[in-house]
Amino acid sequence: MCDQVSKEWLIALLAQHHNETIVLTSFFNLVMVWNYGVSFGMLSEPGSDVRYFLMGVALVIVMMMSFWLYHATSRWVAAAIGLVIGGAIGNVIDRIRFGAVADFFDFHLYGVHWPAFNIADASIFLGVALLIWDSVVHRPPPESKSLNS
Repeated sequence: MCDQVSKEWLIALLAQHHNETIVLTSFFNLVMVWNYGVSFGMLSEPGSDVRYFLMGVALVIVMMMSFWLYHATSRWVAAAIGLVIGGAIGNVIDRIRFGAVADFFDFHLYGVHWPAFNIADASIFLGVALLIWDSVVHRPPPESKSLNS
């Protein structure tokens, strides 16, 4: 919901500025980038059927994550999975509505420029990071082996 509301607002705001970059700080801008592919613009082919493939992949991932969510025993894991599912659905909605994903947030610092992203992308990243953290923190201890085995 936050993703779609922010996209409506930012698309309108950037249209008022003729889709020119809006500089907010020395390291953060608002930009209008239509991402026809996946992360970092890979598989970007405007007007191609790649978007249908990407929507299908995203929906399969959502189904698999939903199964995992149903069996989750930890609130942290459930929240992390929810972030991934919500982000994936947000980007699928963009592909249906616009044929591409709308990205806005443009960070750059000390010569490092991160590709533009949106709230859905940030949700997916945070959800995956939490799942990785949970798997490291809650990893079962390795089985001990006796010398007699």
